[in-house]
Amino acid sequence: MSHIFDPTTLREYDIRGIIGETLGPDDARAIGRGFATLLLREGSVEGRRPCVAVGYDGRVSSPMLEHALIEGLTSGGCAVRRIGMSATPMLYYAEASAEEVDGGIQITGSHNPANYNGFKMVFEGRPFFGGDIQRLGELAAAGDWTSGMGEVDSVDIIEQYVERLLTALSGIDEGVLSGLRIGWDAGNGAAGPALELLTQRLPGEHHLLYTEVDGNFPNHHPDPTVEANLVDLRALVAAKNLDFGVAFDGDGDRIGAIDGEGRVVWGDQLLMIYAEDLLGRLPNATVIADVKASRALFDHVAAHGGKPVMWKTGHSLIKSKMKEVSSPLAGEMSGHVFFADDYYGFDDALYAAVRLMAASARLGRSVTELRGAMPEMINTPEMRFQVDESRKFAAIEEIAARIAASDAVADTTDGVRVTTDDGWWLLRASNTQDVLVARAESDTQEGLERLLASIDEQLALSGLERGSNVGH
Repeated sequence: MSHIFDPTTLREYDIRGIIGETLGPDDARAIGRGFATLLLREGSVEGRRPCVAVGYDGRVSSPMLEHALIEGLTSGGCAVRRIGMSATPMLYYAEASAEEVDGGIQITGSHNPANYNGFKMVFEGRPFFGGDIQRLGELAAAGDWTSGMGEVDSVDIIEQYVERLLTALSGIDEGVLSGLRIGWDAGNGAAGPALELLTQRLPGEHHLLYTEVDGNFPNHHPDPTVEANLVDLRALVAAKNLDFGVAFDGDGDRIGAIDGEGRVVWGDQLLMIYAEDLLGRLPNATVIADVKASRALFDHVAAHGGKPVMWKTGHSLIKSKMKEVSSPLAGEMSGHVFFADDYYGFDDALYAAVRLMAASARLGRSVTELRGAMPEMINTPEMRFQVDESRKFAAIEEIAARIAASDAVADTTDGVRVTTDDGWWLLRASNTQDVLVARAESDTQEGLERLLASIDEQLALSGLERGSNVGH
């Protein structure tokens, strides 16, 4: 028996597709079978059957995929620990906190439309991505799978997970925390139940929106990096005069925030707050951010005695880099934040929210004050435009070559990020879609226009244009 995946589903960081069109139960079964095979052949488990934790988000199709995935894992020879409907970081926690768990698979469509779903994977404590995912496809096509009979047990970890989140407030004066008033928007995503339990135990006053899990997302799309999705949270913060508000994506691994004045605190700005707090306790620490982050962040890290590192976009790539350079903190513009000082190094938006409370308390300033003290950079949102799959990487190579032949200052860690007297501009190829991503930042509007003109010039030289923005 063998299986052929739709080629569009095997992505760089995860497996993702449209239910009933490019993704279904047979794919889930083959993923389980292949993952079990790799654990048995290449894992470090000796003398016992490997165990894989499995969770799923609130999408309508998730239980069906979970059933098929578990069939694949058990028939491949793995034991399965079911944690049920859960946020992705709960699955990561189930994998990281138990010695006898060797891998984890979360069924989730993250922030994608309701008819999408997918799989995020961890293999013996490390991200499972890139070549790992391609190998699942190769094993399936060849039918080259191990066989066995694994057992399944179900565990409820939400209580111990929430207890672990609360440790982020250890040592902080309860009196300071009890004065906080916070708004929360779960966006009908999988973080809702854990958020309800968490806020019952947190000091302070808490106002919650949309904690009921509903895979149709009836109130707004669960992507907190899109400002339009923060309208309800902003209204709640204004109506109740709250200190700040926090929002989550569909599977709870990305955070969005607004301050008490309704201003968005973007991913790189959140990282500025976390870094300032962390560097007060861990001087000289390395802090990683992706190439889309503001210059203000890298300057802020350096000003507070840290070592800023610019790295490639993608949660799997960032996690791997953190391990390589022993970084205790990293983040992306997209709202993935990774703490490895007192936590496990995975992206957990609920934990990041508690750490925002902790940082504000330790720094002695409100989130609004911290946001207000940041330099007002003028920047574009992330601009995404369609480019044929066969052209996207080639175009970036052409642009990089032209920039290298000029006297411009460029960083080619991930695409091309060019720094000029006006600020910086970025062009990079998406690893997951047939799009190029552009961004620019300046101190002045005139400078920003010149940077955008440079982007357009480079695209034109490669026979491309920015055109209209496309979604994720």
